[in-house]
Amino acid sequence: MNNSHNPSTFTQIETSLGYACLDLDREQRRGIPETIYGAGKTNAQLIAIMHKLNEAGQNAFATRVSAEQAEVVIESLPTAVYDSISRTLSSDIAPLPEPAGKVALLCAGTADLPVAEEAAITARRMGARVEKIYDVGVAGLHRLLNRLPQFSNARAIIVVAGMEGALPSVVAGLVSRPVIAVPTSIGYGTAQGGLTALHAMLTSCASGITVVNIDNGFGAGVAAAIINRQSY
Repeated sequence: MNNSHNPSTFTQIETSLGYACLDLDREQRRGIPETIYGAGKTNAQLIAIMHKLNEAGQNAFATRVSAEQAEVVIESLPTAVYDSISRTLSSDIAPLPEPAGKVALLCAGTADLPVAEEAAITARRMGARVEKIYDVGVAGLHRLLNRLPQFSNARAIIVVAGMEGALPSVVAGLVSRPVIAVPTSIGYGTAQGGLTALHAMLTSCASGITVVNIDNGFGAGVAAAIINRQSY
């Protein structure tokens, strides 16, 4: 990867739509492709941004896209593909990297799947081979322990959990690999929309856990993919 760009040349590899300035050099500079946050954008804006990325020879990837948004975009951009679980929308005109290495993705419960799948798709698009291990929350600890050989050798481990957010602490106490914890907004009243899980992960007694923001599967997927690349 070439990171030797002169900042003075960056304006030559941006394109402006007035309401959006696309960073067409982001993947070359950081290894992270330009990604669209779909929530809050109009259908017209989302369509124009994805079209512009494709016109520039780049794949287009959007997160937090509603089913209604996706339906309208796909009418205008037939190459677009929507994943309803992760709420991601992609329009790929170039091959994705061949999967390499190993990122393990552990998910506490089925209700956490939208965040987990956002992480999985993001890491996969950045070249990581992703092994999913779902519904292994601490309410049935044997489910996790039985799968320890599947994730203990991963280059990075993403752990997604809501409620009290205990799963990352348990996982980090069992393995020597980097653990990225993702709190979700799943849980009853005092879960406080994910704040309880976030606080639990930030105050974990298992050393070295990295914690991303509530429901930030995308951020966890990027971090895991970057870690995964370091060993090949």
